[in-house]
Amino acid sequence: MKLLISNDDGIFALGIRTLANTLAAAGHEITVVCPDRERSATGHGLTLHKPIRADQVESVFHPAIQAWACSGTPSDCVKLALGALLAEPPDMVLSGINHGSNLGTDVLYSGTVSAAMEGVIEGIPSIAFSLTSFSAQDFQPAANFAEMLLEQLSHGPLPQATLLNVNVPAVSEAEIAGVVITRQGVRRYFDQFEKRVDPRGKTYYWLAGEVIEDSADPELESVEAFKLKGVNLDLAWFQQIPTDVQAIRQNYITVTPLQYDLTCAVGITQLQNRQFYHVHPS
Repeated sequence: MKLLISNDDGIFALGIRTLANTLAAAGHEITVVCPDRERSATGHGLTLHKPIRADQVESVFHPAIQAWACSGTPSDCVKLALGALLAEPPDMVLSGINHGSNLGTDVLYSGTVSAAMEGVIEGIPSIAFSLTSFSAQDFQPAANFAEMLLEQLSHGPLPQATLLNVNVPAVSEAEIAGVVITRQGVRRYFDQFEKRVDPRGKTYYWLAGEVIEDSADPELESVEAFKLKGVNLDLAWFQQIPTDVQAIRQNYITVTPLQYDLTCAVGITQLQNRQFYHVHPS
């Protein structure tokens, strides 16, 4: 399988090296295009007002891997790879393995998820991988799962415009409880800005928020709202599906299908019942 791999932790991150090398050793054709430095929490940002530079990198990855370090964001990296660096589209876009979790509403800020989502926007099946610890250094269990997941998907492709967001608990393979399909949870943060003064006497602020872990369950849309999206959903069944935030606490690998369509179906149904009057300027 031809794979494009990116990340938001940068070209020298252990997570992307472990993922790329493991998949190359398994016989996949790997191209790496990722930021030349850490670009975490950049969301789906693109570089529009300055040039993007990409330099080939040697002696970092498995010898069979072609790799570029890009000056742009994670989304830039995938966009550049698909539009300029690759001779033909890959079979799949992978992002990660991120150093730290991407659970619940983290996906809205995540450069890791955004890099994979760029592949989905271009019509290419994509997966984002994250290891749920900022201190753990053993990415091999997550890379092994990635290899197994790709093998399974080779026999049955993902639904169109679907991204898989995979989070792997930072424990040994023996301690992983299993794999569970999850829905997206909610992670709320207590945002705290530390006010500091630089050596020149100028004030600056450093974001030092802490996650509130007990907000695990999102509000669910109504059955009618899902029908509006073309989904015939048993809401009671859907509520029984654990959220990624819940399942990861029990040492499960979580696999959450995501999409780029953020339309709020409930909002459409409610707004259609209102009358809006356009005021013409006099």
